[in-house]
Formats: sequence, structure tokens, C-alpha cells
Amino acid sequence: MKRVYEFLKKADVYYLATVEGDQPRVRPFGTVNEFEGKLYIQTGKIKPTSRQIAANPKAEICAFTDGAWLRVACELVEDDRFEAKKSMLDAYPNLRGMYDENDGNTQVFYMHNATATFCAFGKNPETVEF
Repeated sequence: MKRVYEFLKKADVYYLATVEGDQPRVRPFGTVNEFEGKLYIQTGKIKPTSRQIAANPKAEICAFTDGAWLRVACELVEDDRFEAKKSMLDAYPNLRGMYDENDGNTQVFYMHNATATFCAFGKNPETVEF
């Protein structure tokens, strides 16, 4: 899991894929946080991403940096605890202009049943589960 976290932090931007009905939806994200031994992402409850995850928690993340890429297939599980939201916002203080732990909009999810695959041209893929 630590290797996944470090890759996503280094990439800075990753792409989150969810589904809306039968239509895949992909958008750039930049938040990843390690809290209580789990990897978290953040969004707002007013966003379509939140509704899509509520309807189908299966998601995939893809990131690319330094000639290598990472794909993480997982289920996203909401953690509505104040501490989880605060940890995310403390890690990304620039988000505090839009989000607050108590605003009723801030939403964090941790990756559950995750399979991460590290790839690079000319190398065999490496898979880890967490």
C-alpha cells in the first residue's frame, strides 16, 4: 500500500474512473492520504462523483509518472468520521477554501479490496493487493 501511496503522490494527478449507469466517467484527482493504515481520496457530496460512487462503489484509478503507470481497481468505502476528513484536509490545506470537516459536503473514501498493478514498457507488471 505504501508503494501505491508514494506513486500517486509523485504523479500528483491521477485519474479516477467511476460509472454512471452504463457510461464510464473519468476525471483528474489530486488527493490521496494515508490514514489509519488505509488509502483515502476526497470529493464533495454535491459532485456527480459522489452520486456515482454511492450507486456503484467499484472504481479504478490510473496514474503515470517517469515512464511508468499504476492502475488500482478497488471499492471505495465512505468514512464519515470527523477525524478522517480532518486528516485529509490537514494533508491538503489548499482545499480548506472549499471544504471543511464540518461542512456536510466534504466526503472521504478509503480503498477496499484494492488490486494495484505497476506497469512500465519492457518490464513485467507487478501486482499488489491491499
